[in-house]
Amino acid sequence: MRNLLSILTVVAAIIGLWYAACIPMNMHEATQQAQRAGTEVTPATASERLQLGGIALAVKNPTLWRGSFGQDRPRLPSPDQVMTELWNTTGAMALSGRAMSKRSLVFHSWITLSATLLGFAFGTGLGIILAVGIVHSRAMDMSVMPWAIASQTIPILALAPMIIVVLNSIGLQGLIPKAIISAYLSFFPVVVGMVKGLRAPGMMQLDLMRTYNATQGQTLWKLRLPASMPYLFASLKIGISASLIGAIVGELPTGAIRGLGARMLTGSYYGQTIQIWSALFAAAILAAILVGTIGLIQRRTLKRMGMQP
Repeated sequence: MRNLLSILTVVAAIIGLWYAACIPMNMHEATQQAQRAGTEVTPATASERLQLGGIALAVKNPTLWRGSFGQDRPRLPSPDQVMTELWNTTGAMALSGRAMSKRSLVFHSWITLSATLLGFAFGTGLGIILAVGIVHSRAMDMSVMPWAIASQTIPILALAPMIIVVLNSIGLQGLIPKAIISAYLSFFPVVVGMVKGLRAPGMMQLDLMRTYNATQGQTLWKLRLPASMPYLFASLKIGISASLIGAIVGELPTGAIRGLGARMLTGSYYGQTIQIWSALFAAAILAAILVGTIGLIQRRTLKRMGMQP
């Protein structure tokens, strides 16, 4: 109950700050609408109001604060507007049998999730293979690891269009380019975590395996891999989040009409900030579900291995 109370307190504080931020962010539009309705506004002219910041304008017009909420195209939508839009495009459509409609966030989330999971599988597999090679080969450790680190210094927003253009030129479109971008972001945490995990056993444990005349393969399977499990799951949680980001970014430069990234892009084209924020929340909820799923698998796996009670 204490943890729940702490969480609710933080959530309530965030919502309160969000509502407070809506007032200065949307105050210019609120004063403009009030003036059109015949309400007295300070300053009286639009040019004078443009020279004022949102906070100063809100201080001069406290009676118009309510007009900052519920606007059709606000700069910053209020929490209730975002939640209403999120419900209308998910739960309400699911209850009416239109969950896979092109206006449904469930449909767009599924498109993004497909690329996320495929890229995550590619990235995880590549990361584990590279980590095993780095641990067992000094040449790979000296050559591959620096390149893996250097690869993450390239901004994904600059790299994603290049990947998509190159793959389109050879006939690969749709899911595969987005999955490759997701794999690019997700493999690095797995490499770093698995290298650390595979090197976790101490010298006494490794000497014991040599005493048993164990081969490198047996040492890997019986000692190194079990010891690396906590590190692997920690890396997978980071990797799945990065993979989701990669899938969303991969939808932006393609002009896609499906997926959460496409939903955000469409909202930015037409000034639909409520649509953008609802897609952002859908992405956050999807990420939380994915990370929570990996956490559940982690607890069950480590408990079965006797690594946690």
